[in-house]
Amino acid sequence: MAQRVTLRKRQPYVTRGHTRRRIIRTPGGKYVYQHLKKLGTKPKCGDCGDPLQGVLARRPKELQRITHHHKTVSRAYGGSRCAGCVRQRVMRAFLIEEAKIVKKVIKEQAKAQKKSGQ
Repeated sequence: MAQRVTLRKRQPYVTRGHTRRRIIRTPGGKYVYQHLKKLGTKPKCGDCGDPLQGVLARRPKELQRITHHHKTVSRAYGGSRCAGCVRQRVMRAFLIEEAKIVKKVIKEQAKAQKKSGQ
């Protein structure tokens, strides 16, 4: 006959977070549940929602304890945006600035042509 497994703590609701446990055998020969901690989730990119590479997946309390270089990567928008989204942001900013310069040059040429035409 299978041996009974004893619960170590009481939980009022059997939710996904409360039921993370593993059966272990104690040195006395009893089988008991070993309650496991919840798994941490990886931080996601704020733009596309993909998990960030190089950043640890931890629970919020553990994130408070670990040092800063475990929570970020050495790049602009390090622990917040993924590399692809940062590249898009840089390209977009560059193209917008280029468009402003082109607009300004065209305006100056039109002004010079109007002045020489009179």
